[in-house]
Amino acid sequence: GLLRSDSIPEVGEDAAATIGMAETLSEEEQDELRKELAKVEEEIQTLSQVLAAKEKHLAEIKRKLGINSLQELRQNITKSWQDVTSTTAYKKTSETLSQAGQKASAAFSSVGSVITKKFEDVRNSPTFKSFEEKVENLKSKVGGSKPAGGDFGEVLNSAANASATETIAEQTQEETH
Repeated sequence: GLLRSDSIPEVGEDAAATIGMAETLSEEEQDELRKELAKVEEEIQTLSQVLAAKEKHLAEIKRKLGINSLQELRQNITKSWQDVTSTTAYKKTSETLSQAGQKASAAFSSVGSVITKKFEDVRNSPTFKSFEEKVENLKSKVGGSKPAGGDFGEVLNSAANASATETIAEQTQEETH
């Protein structure tokens, strides 16, 4: 069957099991296996040396071409990303997120339109018009020399500029004292 009692022991297996197996082999079989073991170990040693020489040659070629570890890492990442983006799961997820983004964009656009409409409604309301007129009257009384008129935005900008000028003047006075 699949489990045989004369299997080769794995690394770290009990030494007693190895000894028990060696006793079941004839002297001739053991000599043959020892020769094969020496041959395989020698082949492994040779292959290790060849691999080391090939790796050294590879490093020299890369050095001459100006390829460094960072460039290799970039290439590996790029290739991995290309592999990921070509998967079906990525494509489906990307499509879903794209559709969700389009729906969210449309929703934000419609919310923006609603807000703009509400601001227009407020600005055109009688209460706002009355408030705007009062601000205009106050501006003409305070400004005096400036001609009356302008819209509410100009009034607010004017008030903001006056406030900023006062703040700068106060800071300058504090610094000189």
